[in-house]
Amino acid sequence: MLARAQSLAAGGLRGTLLLQIVRMALRLVFAGALAMFAGVMIEAGTISIQALVIGLAALFLAALIGLLAERQQAEAEFFVAQGLREGARETLAAMPARAVQALPAGALIAGLQRYPEALAALVVGHRTAALMLGIVPALVVCAIVAVSWQAALALLFATPIMIAFFILLGGTIHARAENQERAFGQLATQFDDRIRTLPTILSAHGVDHERRKLEARMAAYADSTMNMLKVAFLNAGVIDFFSSLSIAILAVFLGLGHLKLVDVPGFSGMQLWQSLFILMLAPEFFAPFRRYAELYHTKAEGNAAALAMDGFLAGPTTLEQVMPLAFDRFEGDLRLPPKGMVAIVGESGSGKSTLLRRLASVEVPAGVEFAQLVPVFAKGVDWISTDIPVPAGTLADALSLNQAERNPTKLLSAAQRVGLLHDTLLPGGLDARIKAGGENLSGGQRLRIGVARALISDRPIFADEPTAKLDLANAARVRAVLADCACERLVIVATHDPKLKVLATLVVDLDQREADQRDVAE
Repeated sequence: MLARAQSLAAGGLRGTLLLQIVRMALRLVFAGALAMFAGVMIEAGTISIQALVIGLAALFLAALIGLLAERQQAEAEFFVAQGLREGARETLAAMPARAVQALPAGALIAGLQRYPEALAALVVGHRTAALMLGIVPALVVCAIVAVSWQAALALLFATPIMIAFFILLGGTIHARAENQERAFGQLATQFDDRIRTLPTILSAHGVDHERRKLEARMAAYADSTMNMLKVAFLNAGVIDFFSSLSIAILAVFLGLGHLKLVDVPGFSGMQLWQSLFILMLAPEFFAPFRRYAELYHTKAEGNAAALAMDGFLAGPTTLEQVMPLAFDRFEGDLRLPPKGMVAIVGESGSGKSTLLRRLASVEVPAGVEFAQLVPVFAKGVDWISTDIPVPAGTLADALSLNQAERNPTKLLSAAQRVGLLHDTLLPGGLDARIKAGGENLSGGQRLRIGVARALISDRPIFADEPTAKLDLANAARVRAVLADCACERLVIVATHDPKLKVLATLVVDLDQREADQRDVAE
């Protein structure tokens, strides 16, 4: 993402840098004209109209060019941010649905709102400041050399000290910026998860507990932000200290020279306008250092944002890259029975859901033939997971989705067996109202709706973590239903539930990479 951002920023960066250089040149002209005007007026008692006009004209043009430069930078950063969002959209669209679903939704959504701006500020604003850090001091030194090379050398002596502080504090700021982005992602993910599971939290009277957890996350994010800003402010303070000290030393030597108290080469025997010119340009020499220090945290935030976006979007783009090819592990060994329960188990990320989806033909990579492993399901399959489609309407409408005909008796029995008729958060029995997409349902309720649909049909069942979001009573109901269905048809579950695993006649352990065939009697 950083390379893409730099490519998008190339044109806008050149325009911004050119305007900044022109503004700096005009500021040098203004400083020279003002120094000449003040010096002549004090020493000769006359007013130089020419110097006054040139100074005012340079000041006006510098202000105008500065306004254009700021506008150009803002437009360039907006263009980069929009381009990054469009690139992210294209990347997400090209990724397999399962890979997108595996991303932390809260952190992804919040990150796509914030990270493109942080990257744009890095490749435009911070990059401009970094380039001006090399250009402006060189212009100022060249201008001062024309008056006193000793004064220019005195300014250069302070430069290595400030660079050393940049290096010392830079690593600290970068580490704290990464901590800030990590805390931000955790907060966004937790907030998204708690909003999605709010009905379950309410039913379990866990609002106070979840509030305390969110408060802790928010406090951690605030602390990480303040820790990073403390170092950034310290960096800026160091720059201000050394710049003020250097300017003060120049002023003392120039003043002593004019008072003829000391005779220091390059500081004595100068005209007043020359001394004023040096003192007016000295702050311009240090201004880019101060600006760079102010944006140093922008660099840390931008780099952290680039890493975060790469973590979201620069990963696998094919299903084979997202998870191990679980089918390859069992080719030639795995045979699905016509009925019974098959449990796919393993650690998180081992490929359980991928294998289940491929077996159910929910996700089938191009060019892969599974006919030798998977029987042909002429009537289709029943899919159970938290992402099943749920139409707007009544509970009866949701249960009878994809059913050839609605049988009120079967609907009532299925809802009763999975505990949906007695759900306090879904009152009204079969007439309970459901919003479009199941907006008012918890993950556990969606799972039980899927199980009830499977009860009504006679199709093979494929269930992805069917007991993961259920309380003890409802989890027991779902296990009993799936076990009964397995007596008449094929039931395949991807699960972490040990109680569901022991009900299976075939266990596919993706961690051990072997299938354990057991007799039903066991």
